[in-house]
Order: sequence, then structure tokens, then C-alpha cells
Amino acid sequence: MTFKERVETIKSGTLRALRMEVLQVNLGYRCNMSCKHCHVQAGPGREEIMDKGNIDAVITALSENGFKSIDITGGAPELNPLFRYLVKKAKDAGRHVAVRTNLTIFFEDGMEDLPEFYRENSVEVIVSLPYYLEDNVDRVRGKGTFQKSIKALQRLNEHGYGRASEEAVLHLVYNPQGAFLPPAQLSLEEEYRKELSAKFGISFNRLYVFANMPVGRFRDFLLRTGNMEKYMERLRSSFNPETIEGIMCRQIINVGWDGRLYDCDFNQMTGLGVTDGKPAHIKEFDFAGLSEREINVDEHCYACTAGQGST
Repeated sequence: MTFKERVETIKSGTLRALRMEVLQVNLGYRCNMSCKHCHVQAGPGREEIMDKGNIDAVITALSENGFKSIDITGGAPELNPLFRYLVKKAKDAGRHVAVRTNLTIFFEDGMEDLPEFYRENSVEVIVSLPYYLEDNVDRVRGKGTFQKSIKALQRLNEHGYGRASEEAVLHLVYNPQGAFLPPAQLSLEEEYRKELSAKFGISFNRLYVFANMPVGRFRDFLLRTGNMEKYMERLRSSFNPETIEGIMCRQIINVGWDGRLYDCDFNQMTGLGVTDGKPAHIKEFDFAGLSEREINVDEHCYACTAGQGST
């Protein structure tokens, strides 16, 4: 049964947007890293990057409509020269700002003051840390990554992140290192909290646990190792109907680096844009029309609804 058919048996119809609270923006695929599980296939050699015309259109859509927050991602979004401009404009519009960072970007030239910049602008920081052990992290993200990540987290803690302040929220993200589903979020969060505190004095707010999406580099890995069908069957057999109500695509709209609109960042990577008949570009943004759109789905969507889901 396809994902669309599975949803239709539960919803008695297609999957539709509930509300648009978050404007998710991909500033480009350029990154200082080339992680093995990256669904964006980001890296230093990627040239796709959002220009000022599209960034200004993002700011207009954000400030003139009922969004609560902006979720800025990449690649490494900080490598877009207009990254700080977007953050400041979003704050001026009174919106909450969240940034997804890889932590190692703090050690690149001109990026050393990012912790201070984030704190000054009350940015929610969401960071990728695939595990709390060095060998596991370096195997996925490259040698030396774990130690840089730990130092970056300590710097964020020094600026008040990961404590009780609502102005300095720090979340970590876990992804499995192979073709299997992640463990329960709450139990793994406690493991992270215990290990990172005891060994490095690091604190954080929450741990988000996501299944690997079968797109991008992880898809290439599955195909190369002959595990694609096995992994997809694992996702299908673990489908949890209770995840449908909270699935993230129902509360966001995603903007690609070229301004095109998608239901989520994963659909962006597969080229699956918003449904036909709806505005397809940020410069033609229609909040009311897109708020009631049908969500475009495909087989990779099983990764967001398997087990505990990715919400």
C-alpha cells in the first residue's frame, strides 16, 4: 500500500494542512561538511544559495502573514552572506527565530562570534549531534567533528544556552547511524543528558529523535549496500497512524533556496513541490490558499510516521 493510500484509509481523504505556523527556509546547500546521512547532499562544493530577492520575499511573507516563527536551515545556513540580515529582519518583525546548525561552523573564518550573535538575537539553536560518543559521531560526520561539536556546545552553554532561559533554547538532534529506526526519544534524551553532563558539563533543553529519510546521501547508501527495500519495508511495517495529526508538514511551508515552495524540506530534495493550482514561489505567496492545501506525499513520508514519528 502506498503512503497516500495508507493516509486515505485513516483520514477518509487526502492529507491536508492544518495551519501554517512556521515558515521554513533553506538558505542553500553550501556547507563546510559532507555528512554521510545528509538528505540535502550538502557540501563545500555546492553553489546553490538563496539570493537577496528571494530573501526579501521571505521577509515580506513572514511579516505580513500569521506565522509565529521562521525555521532557518541549509546546508550550513550561516554560509549564506545574507544569513544575519534575515535573522535580524525576522526579529524586527517580532517573529521567533530557530536556526539549524552543525556546530562545526563556529570554527570557520568569520563565524567565531556566532554564539554571541545567536544570544543577542534570542535565536533558538537546533544542533545535529548524532550520538554522545566520539567514534560514532566522527564515523558519520568526519574525523574531529565530535571534539569541535563539544567545544561549540560548551560555548553555547557559556552564553546561557541549554539552561532555563526561554531566550536561549538549545535542542539536540539524533539520527540513527544505519538502516534502522531510532530508540524511544525520552529514554535516549536521558542518556544524552547524563553522558554529556558527566563528561563535558554540557546541558541542553531537549533531544529530538528522527528516523533517517531515504533521500539524498542516505538513499545512495541504502542503494549501494542493497538495503533500500529492506529499510522501506521496515518503515512501512512501523507505520503509526497516531503520528498523522502532528506530522510537521501540516504546520509549515518550506521555501527552497530558489524561492520555490514545498510541503517540507524532504519534498524539496525530491523535487515534489506544493500541489498544482497553489502558488509555487515565495514571490507569489498566498497564505490563505496555502493554509488549506493538500499535502503532496510520496513513499519517503513513511520515515516521518514510523514508530514514534518525526514531529
